[in-house]
Amino acid sequence: MRSRIGGPRLSDDEGRAVSTGLKGILSTVGNTPLIELDRLISGFSSHVFAKVERFNPGGSIKDRSALGMLMARLRDGQLVPGRSTVIESSSGNLAIGLAQICGYFGLRFICVVDFRTTQQNLAILRAYGADVRVVTEPDPATGELLPQRLRLVAQLLEETPDSYCPDQYTNPLNPQAHLTTMAEIDTALDGRIDYLVVSAGTTGTLGGCAEYIRRRKLPTKVVAVDAIGSVLFGSTVACERLIPGHGNSVPPRLLRREDAHRVVHVSDLDCVVGCRRLVQREAVLAGGSSGAVVAALGRIAAEIPPGSNCVLILPGGGDRYLDTVYDDQWVRHHFGEVSHLWKGPNPIPEPDQRKASAQC
Repeated sequence: MRSRIGGPRLSDDEGRAVSTGLKGILSTVGNTPLIELDRLISGFSSHVFAKVERFNPGGSIKDRSALGMLMARLRDGQLVPGRSTVIESSSGNLAIGLAQICGYFGLRFICVVDFRTTQQNLAILRAYGADVRVVTEPDPATGELLPQRLRLVAQLLEETPDSYCPDQYTNPLNPQAHLTTMAEIDTALDGRIDYLVVSAGTTGTLGGCAEYIRRRKLPTKVVAVDAIGSVLFGSTVACERLIPGHGNSVPPRLLRREDAHRVVHVSDLDCVVGCRRLVQREAVLAGGSSGAVVAALGRIAAEIPPGSNCVLILPGGGDRYLDTVYDDQWVRHHFGEVSHLWKGPNPIPEPDQRKASAQC
């Protein structure tokens, strides 16, 4: 079998979880809890709900995309357990999801990362049996690491028989996996969803949720959360960012800007404050992109009509951010003494108080 990238779209099973029919640990992907957050914003007259994706077995929402992309190829025979190799460029949650699934099915997984990948993530990947390849030098022409990683992926696909690259940035199975994410929210709230606040990176979650909303003709307003220094919505020049998981230095092929009714840009500091406020007020330990979503809700809270139902998608847990977002010394090093921003009455710092860490 030749090396392959991406794949065709699956049939339109909006309500069927990607884990349907599976056994073992992979049967637990999806159907994550939707909880109400009634302490997050003082005096807020609307209802806030959180879709807590850390309860997927790999710890994040990326398990849905990983499972959707690989199961399609396992079912059509392009991937064969014990013979095929999956190759992907990812150093975060998608990589961990792929590593777990490949380990379960007996597929070899080559994961291309760069030197910025955390030691914790490297340890998790290797524990699942991934073959980790580390890019140490940026692309000479652009100074970016991503082109070098993608170049290595292409080289490995050429060299490795029976290999396949899911390619989360172009594969329509990525957003399709999130039709069920939105279907779960729709079912839980009986269609009464006024605002959906979702972080954007590959735009898989954003695209899949927006597509479900269009198909069902829901009145939901979709709020996309992008990073300052990202090129997804507005900026044309990528800038350095500290918090991974949302934003992008290159517009992914899956991006449809019309999916968002509103875009909110947040800084690295906003993410920290959002995370720390979430754990302080609601005892939810969430990752950096979850903090971005919390910050975005705080930014638009005054515009939301009383009695609205607002849903935040929290992509992952905070256990992989203990040495950054939740480390007081790290926070002081990058932003100074800012603990008053999450200990005070407001959910995020005011715009004139924020310090955007992106360096353009």
